[in-house]
Amino acid sequence: MPSARSDFTGNRAAAMVAAMLRLTQAPDIAMAMLWRDLLCEAGMPASVQRQHLGAAAGQLPPGECLPEIWLAHEEHAERARALLREFERLPQRQWLCRACGECIEGGFEQCWNCGAWMPR
Repeated sequence: MPSARSDFTGNRAAAMVAAMLRLTQAPDIAMAMLWRDLLCEAGMPASVQRQHLGAAAGQLPPGECLPEIWLAHEEHAERARALLREFERLPQRQWLCRACGECIEGGFEQCWNCGAWMPR
């Protein structure tokens, strides 16, 4: 027979899961962690679920193996979706390496080809 404490703990855990909301799927674990960190820094506690299911791809449908972002509080959903949309639309920086002529895109400040630093 379960003790009153284990029943309370079980009920509390069930209530916490019920309050959580599946926000979205991420294309890979790196993006999932980045999105989770972005949401947490904005004051919206989030977690990554299914982060280890990539190993089951092939055994399970691919869509079932993608990592998911879950919010701790359902009331953050609208704000969280807006933040992720805004993050997707951030302009990408592009610069030309003076040392080797390579075109560098994204947030990199060092040339991937020769190691030269981005001009100021």
